Amino acid sequence: MSTLDRRSPRPRRRGRADLTLFWFVLPGLAALLLFHYVPLLGNVIAFQDYQPFIGIADSRWVWFDNFDVIVEGDSEFLRALVNTLQLTLIQVLFVFPAPIALALLLNGLLSERIRRVVQNILYLPHFLSWVVVVAIFQQMLGNAGLLNVFLQAQDLGTWNIIGDPDLFKALLTSQVIWKDTGWGTILFLAALSRVDNELYEAAAVDGASRWRQTWHVTLPSLRGLVILLAILRLGDALSVGFEQIILQQTAVGIENSDVLDTYVYNNGLIAGQWGTSAAVGLVKGIVGVALVLGANKLAHLMGEDGIYRGERRNRGARRDAKRGANNR
Repeated sequence: MSTLDRRSPRPRRRGRADLTLFWFVLPGLAALLLFHYVPLLGNVIAFQDYQPFIGIADSRWVWFDNFDVIVEGDSEFLRALVNTLQLTLIQVLFVFPAPIALALLLNGLLSERIRRVVQNILYLPHFLSWVVVVAIFQQMLGNAGLLNVFLQAQDLGTWNIIGDPDLFKALLTSQVIWKDTGWGTILFLAALSRVDNELYEAAAVDGASRWRQTWHVTLPSLRGLVILLAILRLGDALSVGFEQIILQQTAVGIENSDVLDTYVYNNGLIAGQWGTSAAVGLVKGIVGVALVLGANKLAHLMGEDGIYRGERRNRGARRDAKRGANNR
């Protein structure tokens, strides 16, 4: 029997195994296509004077007229854009680094049992809906919440944090940190568990302190993951929590809390300006894609893979694989 005959059954067995896996994945792919990609066709109403009762086919085409609110700088749109950018900057500075810092603290715990208990406690808020989270904060910090009950008992007056427009962005940020920081540590703890302990031992022998070990060993091991998550986060940079904000918008007023997502909701579903809302949503999506592609290109220039490898790195990987096959 030739070498080719001996090896021929292996690709067939692998093909059957891949086909079995494909059938398992097919329902998920179908759901993704049906509920995420097919609805993208509805963006055509951004170029129409869309009226729901006559449908897309009979609605009048206005082409780029719906984009005038963006080009001409409509006051309500600019207000939503400024609020969105402010919240994005705040969340980049405070929300994104929070899971990294928490993962480093948990990784420093000597007792594995204590670490697991703390992790389980910190994971719990992630599974609460925003309705429950907002209700908890209102019960704690609202006008009739526990904080004001305590202040009144001490004759210190009241402080309605929930309804204070000046504290609204800080309130949103604290809610996101409380809800999602624990869950966000999962990936970082998994990456930290793969760091070779010999690197820490070598650093300790060289006289490196705990801080030096963290700076020169731990943080470099997280660099690729941090860059990957930062790129993915840029795709949602202009989405700063629709459900969280809409639930608390009446407390501080729309002028202090309106962001792009709530602008689309209020002008589309509430005011009936479907075309304008679709145009704003379409531009927001295009900007998100552009940010992801640009950040991924920057990651390639820094020597990282990003969310996918660059063409040059792909060619190098294929060349190395070919050399390995030839050597075998």
